[in-house]
Amino acid sequence: MPNTEQPFRLNWASFDVNERRSDAGSDLSIFVGDLAADVTDTVLDETFSSKFQSVKGAKVVIDSNTGRSKGYGFVRFGDENERSRAMTEMNGVYCSSRPMRISVATPKKAFGYQQQYYSQGRQASNGAVEQGLHSHNDSNNATIFVGGLDSNVSDDDLRQPFSQFGEIISVKIPPGKGCGFVLFANRA
Repeated sequence: MPNTEQPFRLNWASFDVNERRSDAGSDLSIFVGDLAADVTDTVLDETFSSKFQSVKGAKVVIDSNTGRSKGYGFVRFGDENERSRAMTEMNGVYCSSRPMRISVATPKKAFGYQQQYYSQGRQASNGAVEQGLHSHNDSNNATIFVGGLDSNVSDDDLRQPFSQFGEIISVKIPPGKGCGFVLFANRA
């Protein structure tokens, strides 16, 4: 990233950059704890989506300083019954080399772009959590999330390196969040 030596994280945003969630209570996420260090978003997603069709996405929380997993994550469902089933059926099931600990993901406070979660006294970093209408599996989602941004990075600084990949509709950097969003005209 220009103007910084700090590494950054890049993945598909899990909601439209212009969308604001007004009903945080409709979120159907579960907290997944005790994850092995090698579990990625994809591994977690596949572990649940192979058994539950309504899985919308999965996110392993990464420490922004080390770039390593914090050992927990979240899985978002589209169906409340499947979420409830997953909480009982998947608790203690192995994901990689360790049994998972499952509980409800309780929204702490809604932000315009992201949301923090508490579960059994553990707090997620304020990295993006899968939410809203779009996920990394949605072929219509053309918004990317860029995490780990230095506070000095401007909208133009963020726009510049990504402009080579296609027409950019908008760039937004929420103040004080250490992340940004780039909305492309199309996903390709």
